[in-house]
Amino acid sequence: MFEHIFYRGKIIFENELFKHYHTAEMLLLYDGNFLQFKRMPSLEECEKAVEYLKEFHQKNGQEHIKLLFPENEKITGELERYFKQSGFESGLMEVYHILPSQFLNIVKKPNIVIQKVTIDNWGQFTKLAYEIDAEISEDFAMHKKVIHEKNFKSPKFMQLIAFYDGKLAGTVDVILGEDTAEIDGLVVLPSYRNKGIGSHLQQFVMEECADKRVILVADGEDTPKEMYKKQNYQYAGFKYEALLVY
Repeated sequence: MFEHIFYRGKIIFENELFKHYHTAEMLLLYDGNFLQFKRMPSLEECEKAVEYLKEFHQKNGQEHIKLLFPENEKITGELERYFKQSGFESGLMEVYHILPSQFLNIVKKPNIVIQKVTIDNWGQFTKLAYEIDAEISEDFAMHKKVIHEKNFKSPKFMQLIAFYDGKLAGTVDVILGEDTAEIDGLVVLPSYRNKGIGSHLQQFVMEECADKRVILVADGEDTPKEMYKKQNYQYAGFKYEALLVY
């Protein structure tokens, strides 16, 4: 199922070992600037790949290295030790999927309203998005505006916002494939969490994309994946990643 996940960025270089994804319009976006290994590398191959990406990123003023590994393959102990010694943070991502008809339906609350982002509520969406993105940094939020605008103009994206008692409370992007709808960047503001807003956003997606399979990627070591399981999502696979910010 990872083959159906959307990766931002263009492949600007590829060899027998990896693909290099690059997002020129947002160099700060880790998820748009990375290497995807096509097979599990040896330690020596991994070190050379890291040096390649580091040199490329330094020329562009980028201060990170992100690596993705093949689906459903565990990284070796040798690589684990290398990442730990080199300051990388490694993690496990899991992909889940569900048919909308299988989603655990919720009792809708009248004070929670979900809307598609349109020209009429674009200002509200950008305000909310900026507040969320600024949690990373003001610079990141400013650059992320370009991505939000690009998504808004693309027929492959559906942007949603949630209101709680009339106030902005959450958002999610939905990436529309031929047979799939990927839930991405689902965020509920801290003061509105545990009120059912995330479930309402997902329910809206299920209704809008009833003819597609809904997919998402979850942190394998985080708690939201337990919520997805309770909602009847099915586990489909895992992928390791490693990130170094220097």
